[in-house]
Amino acid sequence: MAAQFEEGRIVKELSTIGYEGAALEDFLETLKLFKVDVLLDVRELPISRRKGFSKKALSEALAEVGISYQHERCLGSPKVMRHELRESWDYERFFLQFNDHLKEQHGKIEELAEELRGHIALLCFERNHTQCHRTPVAEKFSEATGIKPRHIGVQDRAQRQRYKNQSSNSRKSLSTA
Repeated sequence: MAAQFEEGRIVKELSTIGYEGAALEDFLETLKLFKVDVLLDVRELPISRRKGFSKKALSEALAEVGISYQHERCLGSPKVMRHELRESWDYERFFLQFNDHLKEQHGKIEELAEELRGHIALLCFERNHTQCHRTPVAEKFSEATGIKPRHIGVQDRAQRQRYKNQSSNSRKSLSTA
């Protein structure tokens, strides 16, 4: 665990992202914009009705843009919990149950924190990270790496251009200071 806190830490950035309502092209461009190195899929089942977001197709699309893909089923929310949430809409209960499940995965999170490199983004479906199990997964990664997670949303072309312009302007103002 100490390796992450040294100067040359392994995991350099930690983000989460959901693909709900997103086009694959916008999703990939957003990952590139934020310079993601590894997409860690934390869905229990890496399948989707949304074109391009099932494991094989997504893995291939990511490889084409230079981003690694890894799926970790054990970090997904178990089917029974998802079913109960759809029936009750009780997010407080869901997150209590999921956090109990996540305690059993502590060793896996520590292992991933040691082996993953660069900017890691945790993937699940929900656009709103506060209603998704990837947030507590990110919190556990944060404990293991000392890096605070950032939740990024898929951006369309216009949003990406605004982000690039803002980033460029902030760099210019820093260089003139």
